Amino acid sequence: MKCVRCQEEVLPQDSYDYYGQTLCEDCYIAALQPPKPCDPTAVASAKATRTQLGQTGTAGLTPLQKRIYEYIKEKGKATKEELASTFNLPQWELEKQFAVLRHCELIRATKEGNQVYLTLW
Repeated sequence: MKCVRCQEEVLPQDSYDYYGQTLCEDCYIAALQPPKPCDPTAVASAKATRTQLGQTGTAGLTPLQKRIYEYIKEKGKATKEELASTFNLPQWELEKQFAVLRHCELIRATKEGNQVYLTLW
């Protein structure tokens, strides 16, 4: 069977039912506790860890997170819809990536009129 979110194969004994959907363990945990971009504790933890590891800029990020960061850096700003389309990501995956970038204080959301844009920190 396949996880309905990530489409990975999952054994029946390793699957979880979430409102009628079959999920793998990672997607189940993400569904129960979605990442929160504006979490002061997560920001403090990410900053402390990156400092301890000597990481600055995009050091320590996944290739996808680096590509998202570079895209926003090149464009100046981007909507979540634009990023989801450009990187072919479901909204839940983009939210997860944004949360990490926000916790590292690399990307932030800013509102212009009625539109929310992601920009560099």
